[in-house]
Amino acid sequence: MAVRERAEAVLRRLAGDHARLREDQWRAIEALVVDRRRVLCVQRTGWGKSAVYFVATALLRDGGRHGPTVIVSPLLALMRNQVESAARAGIRARTINSANLDEWDEITAEIHAGAVDVLLISPERLNNPDFRDGVLPKLAATTGLLVVDEAHCVSDWGHDFRPDYRRLRTFLANLPERTPVLATTATANARVTQDVAEQLGDALVLRGTLDRESLRLGVLDLPSPAHRLAWLADHLDRLPGSGIVYTLTVAAATETADFLRGRGWSVASYTGQAEDADRRAAEQDLLDNKIKALVATSALGMGFDKPDLGFVVHLGAPPSPIAYYQQVGRAGRAVEHAEVLLLPGVEDAAIWRYFASLAFPPEEQVRAVLAALDTDRPISTQALEPVVDLRRTRLELMLKVLDVDGAVRRVRGGWLATGEPWVYDEARLRRVADARAAEQRAMREYASTSGCRMRYLREGLDDTGAQDCGRCDNCAGPLFDAAVSDQALTAAQTFLGRPGVPIPPKKLWPTGLEAVGVPLKGRIPPAEQALAGRAVGRLSDLGWGGRLRGLVGPEAPDGPVPDDVVAAVVEVLKAWAHGDDPWPRRPVGVVAVGSRTRPLLVGSLAERIAAVGRLPLLGQVVPAGGGGPRGNSAQRVRALHDAFLLPDELAGALAELDGPVLLVDDLVDSGWTMGVVARLLRRAGAPDVLPLALAVAG
Repeated sequence: MAVRERAEAVLRRLAGDHARLREDQWRAIEALVVDRRRVLCVQRTGWGKSAVYFVATALLRDGGRHGPTVIVSPLLALMRNQVESAARAGIRARTINSANLDEWDEITAEIHAGAVDVLLISPERLNNPDFRDGVLPKLAATTGLLVVDEAHCVSDWGHDFRPDYRRLRTFLANLPERTPVLATTATANARVTQDVAEQLGDALVLRGTLDRESLRLGVLDLPSPAHRLAWLADHLDRLPGSGIVYTLTVAAATETADFLRGRGWSVASYTGQAEDADRRAAEQDLLDNKIKALVATSALGMGFDKPDLGFVVHLGAPPSPIAYYQQVGRAGRAVEHAEVLLLPGVEDAAIWRYFASLAFPPEEQVRAVLAALDTDRPISTQALEPVVDLRRTRLELMLKVLDVDGAVRRVRGGWLATGEPWVYDEARLRRVADARAAEQRAMREYASTSGCRMRYLREGLDDTGAQDCGRCDNCAGPLFDAAVSDQALTAAQTFLGRPGVPIPPKKLWPTGLEAVGVPLKGRIPPAEQALAGRAVGRLSDLGWGGRLRGLVGPEAPDGPVPDDVVAAVVEVLKAWAHGDDPWPRRPVGVVAVGSRTRPLLVGSLAERIAAVGRLPLLGQVVPAGGGGPRGNSAQRVRALHDAFLLPDELAGALAELDGPVLLVDDLVDSGWTMGVVARLLRRAGAPDVLPLALAVAG
């Protein structure tokens, strides 16, 4: 039987008797199976990229002449879907990831025995020391086909660059000669395509049209988060089938799902902070159409496959048209039409700025880490935190980039410097930052354009065949208006106006403080801890977030606490006293955290609380050097350890108390200011400390 006939037969087992290979699908399969080439497929979502590598796998494995296909995939959701899809074609697929640690030995044995056709792994797995040193060399030597899914992640010009993907260069270098390689993505402009192709080396690039005939794009400009929630509650029944509501933050996903459930809608939330079992259950409920919508962050993105998804709504705009195109591409794969709506918010830009702040750090911080790692013993990420003033997320990202660049190496127990020369490429980092800023401008332009929206997205991805779609709200007229019912708007305003979020107490000191001269380690003694506290809201909340950012954000001026915020604090105190998780004892006094940046705000807040609660204002702890913003917990504790003084009058008052004090501040970021000051008060005699703040960061 000819190769194409065999390929068509496998496709029918995979997708049904009606299925036929597209011409570019066949060209990719032929290049992989017959010519043993490297191929980059840049094709729209739903085009059938997975069919290419499953068919190629079946042909290569026919007769057992070739080793397993290794698919490098970014998300567990994709892995689960792919294993199920492969089984339909008689392809034995297994996955090695953080969720099945107890199966690794069994799977490794199956691979060595030739019983696995497809192995799916995450890019992070490539640099797990045990996997890298014990499994990867044999796997690379026997791989029959390497597949790099979502290959735009390889390029730091892309919207979703992931340093772990760069480790594929090592995998590629260790493959036997003429091992075919397939890289696939739906979201790569010309620059990213060229970068990925160059990293693959001598690759056949198959780039197709990025039009999505089933999608009807639209934008609704609504004045507030409450209006956006109310619009959803009023109009969700007009959106076809089941779909996804994307939000920019975890807090927004949780709030939106809670509100919609309260209005009678069957929805679930999906975030990276949820337990794996909960995410799986939510995915399955959407796949089975048991819920109307999954309210999700970008954690539900690449790889989630529901062909009959009827709509995608965004509450807030992603930071680039390319990221937006990728997410809306989840909809309308196997239905005639799907609705895609963007509901942008004025707060979007602040969220974009936060994520941009996680970019690669300045050279002096990088050099400090390299110097610390120039040792014979590996150092863990936690132990590095006292050495360099970076948040854990940024520090881990930096280490991954240095690892990929060959400057450091991950080993059992942590990291080591390799001693290899390394250059800080400031010019390239600046160009990447400029590219990100341009993407954000383009996203704002997408929301405001009067031209065809699909054409705008396709041109942003350098699709040379882009033309007006005739379907979007600008081409064919809007299908939805911005009207919301008074009832839904009132309900949304009431829901979002509810103040009160918890402040968890600190119970463990950061690792490594003794090495930098701070004699603290291990568990914080219970007699020196604060109790759980409360704040009005999070800076990322849909409801209170905007109001609080105007008071405690980096550009906010200092001034007395406004009356409406005082009223919200009173509501928080009432709920704290009489709610489901009340304070153990009523406070007997108020203490303010002395503030360098907003003394009027914090001072007036403490005064108003004392007056409302008829409590004595005992005074404030005084800032005395140190302090200031710090990147990670170890650096913050190091800076805060001796940063406050307790006036004698306040110390005397604390020693005579017979109940808790309310410790008042404006913003809780890491929580260490409250933790360190609470310890100071407890050691001076305060029986308990109840932290109270206007806002919690995040």
